[in-house]
Amino acid sequence: MAWTSYQLSLAVLMVVTGSINTLSTKWADKLESENSVGDVQPFNHPFLQACTMFIGESLCLLVFTISHFAKKRKQSQANELAAVVDNPVCSFNPLIFFPPAMLDMLATSTMYVGLNLTYASSFQMLRGAVIIFTGLLSTAFLGRLLKAREWLGMLTVIMGLSVVGASDFIFGSGSSNNSINSIITGDLLIVMAQIVTASQMVWEEKFVTKHNVPALQAVGWEGIFGFVTLSLLLIPMYFLRVGPPFSSNPRMVLEDALDGFIQMRNNPMIILAMSGTVISIAFFNFAGVSVTKELSATTRMVLDSVRTLVIWSVSLSLQWQQFYWPQIIGFALLVMGMGLYNNIINASICKCRRGSDSEPLLGVNEDQSINEEEGRPSVIH
Repeated sequence: MAWTSYQLSLAVLMVVTGSINTLSTKWADKLESENSVGDVQPFNHPFLQACTMFIGESLCLLVFTISHFAKKRKQSQANELAAVVDNPVCSFNPLIFFPPAMLDMLATSTMYVGLNLTYASSFQMLRGAVIIFTGLLSTAFLGRLLKAREWLGMLTVIMGLSVVGASDFIFGSGSSNNSINSIITGDLLIVMAQIVTASQMVWEEKFVTKHNVPALQAVGWEGIFGFVTLSLLLIPMYFLRVGPPFSSNPRMVLEDALDGFIQMRNNPMIILAMSGTVISIAFFNFAGVSVTKELSATTRMVLDSVRTLVIWSVSLSLQWQQFYWPQIIGFALLVMGMGLYNNIINASICKCRRGSDSEPLLGVNEDQSINEEEGRPSVIH
């Protein structure tokens, strides 16, 4: 079955805004500006950037609220009083999103530190490690029994991650201002952050999904809790001294937000880059949720792989990194592993064997995916 123009628009919106999300953050990292002591330095403020990401997530709650009341008003005009009974706004305590918001805050901040040290393409590829840790934690805490296909998918993802990490180590910093040690440190931080992200997903599945909270509303609440908490944490970070490569601000502290604001004032392009993060996060989450609803969770996963390819291509075209062929192998293994884990490859093979004339792979029904996201309000960025 062919896609409608609306479905195609959602798919394009998800790929474009998802790519802008990572690229705008990396662009801000590479921009230089005069800091608080008059030196021209790159904008290295990952925790301040994480705050802007949470602002983007908070906008999802605004979008949900507007759409909810618009739908409620429309149904009220049609005398469909059932909408009042099914109103999800008052059916749960928003504090249930505080723990996953804290996990999201820790994971995002760690990933942004890693992104500042490594390549944007490696950042996006290495995030595929979340499948491994989600599968293991689901087995340990949710009592889920993984199928052989899922174990094979996780093993394939591990192989892909190993190739990506090894390529960064072998080819070094040929097109980066960071040393080989910094790049490898960044890669390790990104992989470690996926453990926290997987913990967030497992928490949400165990304690949040039973409330049947709309995904946009869940993302919005987590954005609010994350922004408020991280904004408060910027205060002690201003006095916590660390060394390179985790800090390059004049005071050598974990995060100097005041220095960051000064750099933003001295170079408006940094403000533009961070605004791109805020806007793209909001639209990307909206598009992702809509794609899952209109098409399928597997389609969303495939489009996310396309996003990785776009980020890699743009990074190469902007000469943020050099091309090295092992990343092709790593990317292929990652996509294959995610396809096995999410039952995309298996479903496709079964269709070919049956000679089915049904809809193509991107139109796989949601009940064919082992990793459904319709009722799982996981934050995506």
